[in-house]
Amino acid sequence: MPSKSSYLWRALLKAGVTKDKSIDVLREKIIKDTRSLKPPKDVQITPTKVAGIPGEWLTPKSLLARNKIMTYLHGGGYVVGSPATHRSLVARLAKACSIRALSLDYRLAPEHPFPAALEDSLTVYNEVIDHGIPPENIILAGDSAGAGLALATLISLRDNQHPLPAMALCISPWTDLALTGESIKTCAKLDPYISYESLTLNAHYLGKTDPPHDPKSPLISPLYADFSGLPPLLIHVGTDEILLSDSTRLAEQAKNAGVDVTLKIWDDMWHDFHMWAPYLPEANLAIKEMAEFVTSHWRKQSRV
Repeated sequence: MPSKSSYLWRALLKAGVTKDKSIDVLREKIIKDTRSLKPPKDVQITPTKVAGIPGEWLTPKSLLARNKIMTYLHGGGYVVGSPATHRSLVARLAKACSIRALSLDYRLAPEHPFPAALEDSLTVYNEVIDHGIPPENIILAGDSAGAGLALATLISLRDNQHPLPAMALCISPWTDLALTGESIKTCAKLDPYISYESLTLNAHYLGKTDPPHDPKSPLISPLYADFSGLPPLLIHVGTDEILLSDSTRLAEQAKNAGVDVTLKIWDDMWHDFHMWAPYLPEANLAIKEMAEFVTSHWRKQSRV
């Protein structure tokens, strides 16, 4: 049964949905939506640049795994969002996992269409390894478009014979920019946070090229990739979210390719509901379960 808080947040988010696709309006909206979300006071925030790419370190005071890090890629349809808008979520996830998190301010479309965001993610990942963090000590994580970008990063690393991280955490991943998922229709009226109109922002990420980028390219839409050889994946998604099909199809195809996949579907939850911690009980529980997944898989890794 959904929490009482979820009804309030659902109503607030639904009231704030806009069909205005102006980039400036949407960028201001996500700042406004997340302004009240503050990180825990016992997580230190430190601005940084890695290989010239801006971001921030989030370091819990209760840090246990000093030689392990999480690289985080924020959501926002590849056109909005930043480490600041996702600071509360990333800080809570870092604290729950008791590791440092590196949240990237990767380049956004339309100013920087594909493959700019992917190039930034790959550059930072390889730079982190060059500075002495072994790949088996790295978690790649993200939400929505950021989760899709994390998957594209894994695919590119594997295809270029680069070492892969220990695991990937995917919150409400956007894996199909061709927009073929059934839930885009069936959950259109259920999801209080994003609409079909917001998904058409994919045109900005695809950019204007001749010939045009194929939205089913695996590095744009990981759903169409070969998943063989990828590290363990954790996927969280809600029953009421418009991108539910992006997660369920991803999990099925990755499992069929032999990947260790954990899919958790949260009843009565919407797209990216983890963002609303600490005010949403389901979000708090979801973050706790993500940390348990991380701990469990690193224990398995240490026994190998």
